[in-house]
Amino acid sequence: MKTSTVAVVLIVFLSAWLTSAQTSSPTTPHRAFVDVDGSQLYYEECGVGAKAVVLLHDGVVNSAVWDDVWPAFCKDFHTIRYDRRGYGRSPATKKPYYEADDLASLLHDRKTSSAAIVASSHGGEVALEFALRYSSYLSDLVVVGPEATGFPYSEHFLMREYNNQQSKKVQDLIQASVQDQYLIVPGHDAARKRLREILTAAPQDLTHNDMPLPEPSIFPQVKELRIPTLVLIGSGDIADNQAVAGGLVVTIQGAARVVVPDAGHLMYLEKPEQFFGLVNIFLTLHGFQASSGG
Repeated sequence: MKTSTVAVVLIVFLSAWLTSAQTSSPTTPHRAFVDVDGSQLYYEECGVGAKAVVLLHDGVVNSAVWDDVWPAFCKDFHTIRYDRRGYGRSPATKKPYYEADDLASLLHDRKTSSAAIVASSHGGEVALEFALRYSSYLSDLVVVGPEATGFPYSEHFLMREYNNQQSKKVQDLIQASVQDQYLIVPGHDAARKRLREILTAAPQDLTHNDMPLPEPSIFPQVKELRIPTLVLIGSGDIADNQAVAGGLVVTIQGAARVVVPDAGHLMYLEKPEQFFGLVNIFLTLHGFQASSGG
């Protein structure tokens, strides 16, 4: 099926889903830590089954960023979300490590034989590295405003990152993220407020020391993937992430791309219902089975 056809089908199904969707109450998750190579990862899990949807957060904020879509995922799927090292409740790493290996260790601990990964920004970069190394684990892949190892980022992108991280004051770092027009587009004040709340509650998200070990470029290796892949990109996201999204959709066989209008890098904060609808439809179209209970 061509990319444009897949996008049309997704939009048609989304319209029907939004019309019939009902508000659901959050499912009480299981919360715990898992040991990974001398460190720990905090995770939350709802639903049961050998297959799971794994929510992998971006490089700005911890897994609380999924709060607005978590109840919907828990209602329909066995779902796991976790804080990468140094984010949220997970302690900072004490040594260099491979981020994709952490994800594999978590899935092994949770006895998850197959996963659909929904990953944002740098989380998408980790998910792509995971897909190349652990493809047997992966049934479906959704990347949102993805980054990509080895991609030649523009001076504009790199200077934005540099300027956002210039201050030594936590409040300045939080303000830089909250006011970033590419993370959340103008007019989405509630999403901007929520981002501030999450970062204020976990300022270590912006200050911890990352020590990920280097990975090879994902291009052109991703052309070997044979995994149903959906690439979501906000219309207001920065040009570099737009370029990565385009590169992935033309490189991964059968990948589909959907541009979400009036949305930035963190679209699940801005438009949670539309975001979940797109992911739900994609997983359903590819036969991903729902959770057998909460």
